[in-house]
Amino acid sequence: MRVSPATTNHSTSTLFTVVSSGCQVGSMPAVVQTQNVALNRLSELFKRLGSTGAKILSVTPVGEDLHPVAIAASAPAPEAKPVTQVPTPKKNAHANVPVNTYKPKNPFIGTVANNYSLVKEGAIGRVQHITFDLSAADPELNYLEGQSIGIIPEGEDAKGKPHKMRLYSIASTRHGDDMGDNTVSLCVRQLEYKNEAGEQIYGVCSTYLCDLEPGTKVKITGPVGKEMLLPEDEDANIIMLATGTGIAPMRTYIRRMFENRERETNGWTFRGKAWLFMGAPKTANLLYDEDFNSYEEKYPDNFRYTKAISREQQNTKGGRMYIQDRVLEHADEIFSMIENPKTFIYLCGLRGMEPGIDEAMTAAAAAKGMDWSELRPQLKKAHRWNVETY
Repeated sequence: MRVSPATTNHSTSTLFTVVSSGCQVGSMPAVVQTQNVALNRLSELFKRLGSTGAKILSVTPVGEDLHPVAIAASAPAPEAKPVTQVPTPKKNAHANVPVNTYKPKNPFIGTVANNYSLVKEGAIGRVQHITFDLSAADPELNYLEGQSIGIIPEGEDAKGKPHKMRLYSIASTRHGDDMGDNTVSLCVRQLEYKNEAGEQIYGVCSTYLCDLEPGTKVKITGPVGKEMLLPEDEDANIIMLATGTGIAPMRTYIRRMFENRERETNGWTFRGKAWLFMGAPKTANLLYDEDFNSYEEKYPDNFRYTKAISREQQNTKGGRMYIQDRVLEHADEIFSMIENPKTFIYLCGLRGMEPGIDEAMTAAAAAKGMDWSELRPQLKKAHRWNVETY
């Protein structure tokens, strides 16, 4: 799916003020140093300071007052520490996950069960929740939370060839929205943009899906993907970062954890903590918002829902509130959770959200005495940092 990259409110050239305390000989007091450094040089500076035994006292964007992620200079500074080590997962951990039951050359023909709007009046763009009946599948098209399916739109491209398959993240649990084990749902935003000539262009497959009427036959492939699967541990902690239709896999996790009929059926009783960070341009664009609010009200000890509404909320600098700003606000709590080897992080949405999240995690990790450039690969290797962007 071709999507224009989203803009972020930071760049790798953003300057950060790093306050550190260096060691002195004998009984002489420690020297406190203040240095301004660009984001892409933070890692190098942390390594240099660490090699001299210096302690990082605070990390904050230049021009701001000390941010909540910064450690007060008067407080004891944390020692640099790596992420809690966990055993490397077994290579066959996902050996039984269904993959490519149906391929583009031999797709399954599903039937549209329903298709309705997910956004409210005043929203930007068009987003639909579309459910397909899979009851005629032979073999069955089974799938797991976190996987995707392919859709082959009807018609031909400009060269007279059949349209190619597009992948979409599944938005329903393995049991389907109606718990009948024979449906799959998608959350689809109609792609629209203007070309260089100023003409309004609409995405081929997204428009095809958004316009589908109940009863229409659709070519479906898959399922595919093992990157975004949930851990089986019922006591795991799940941190979810989503923008727009990147909420699709998060909805599957949250329904599996907190939807009453799911909890009764799936034999998997979630007891950990789940924290959803959701980014949207307007309140009217918050997808599945009422459901998430109800889960938070019913399970306050297990589910937390934090919103970043860019055109309605402001960050600490008075600019638009993006999801990375929320990460910075709650950095101390997030990294306290990350230190627990049972914490898993999932990120899904436009590829343009990644730099902002990475920058926020870099600054937040530094304030905890950690180096994000070293921490993130460790988390990924342990399947604790999971990303799906498009």
